[in-house]
Amino acid sequence: MNSPAVALESTVITHGLPRPQNLQLAREMERLVRENGATPATIAVLDGQIRVGLTEAELERLANATNVHKISRRDFAAAATKQWTGGTTVAGTLFAARRAGIRVFATGGIGGVHEVATLDISADLQALADTPLIVVCAGAKAILDLPATLEYLETMAVPVIGYETDEFPAFYSRQSGLPVSARLDSPEEVVRLAKTHWGLGMQSAVLVCQPLPPEDEIPAAKILPFIEQARREAAEKGIHGQPLTPFLLARLAELTGGESLRANLALLKNNARLGAQIAVAWQAASKEKPA
Repeated sequence: MNSPAVALESTVITHGLPRPQNLQLAREMERLVRENGATPATIAVLDGQIRVGLTEAELERLANATNVHKISRRDFAAAATKQWTGGTTVAGTLFAARRAGIRVFATGGIGGVHEVATLDISADLQALADTPLIVVCAGAKAILDLPATLEYLETMAVPVIGYETDEFPAFYSRQSGLPVSARLDSPEEVVRLAKTHWGLGMQSAVLVCQPLPPEDEIPAAKILPFIEQARREAAEKGIHGQPLTPFLLARLAELTGGESLRANLALLKNNARLGAQIAVAWQAASKEKPA
């Protein structure tokens, strides 16, 4: 029996993590997916070609590439025309995974609304609104406006599922004080909800939000002052658009002495594991004969 695929994004390799942690993390996520019964499909663009599943040599090339692009949905035509090499964002990975027939995608944190006043809204949110995949994450990145991000997801009819939690995780922190739309406690429950959601004719993703392990979290009271400082510095430097998130994540790693980086690595691996378990449950449910 062929094992089900789990899509993995690649901007975490090209823009999200420093070297050599980026390559180590990519290898570790692929290993965890395999150990839990699924096949990893890291998605990227190499020389203008969308690649769904990378070889070890291609992973190394991507992790060490310079002049590498951050590729969202809008960028695929430019990437093909200009033969770019780059990492795919959540939105870009959703697009490629959907075309490849993959049903489950594991990532770290989704993009969202940075600050309402800036109108800086990630393309990830619209992609989640119109791409029917199960997306496993640790909530939205804590550098974002989480209440505004959840409001957008509600408006676009995206189910926000708390996995073994009643609260929306805040990426580095297990709790945000914000409710999810439903709580589920097993991969099988996630699959049943997703099949029902799409069976009703819905076209949005099902967003499965899993808090990072307790031993790896950074309490909100500790991380929030650093987030505010990083935001101020970004504003002072005039950084916005696609470069903003990589700048904020890198600055947080500096401000926290690497603690935010360690939390990021932990939640990514945790989500790869759950993504594989959900993919296996999806395959099993799809093979069941109707009663």
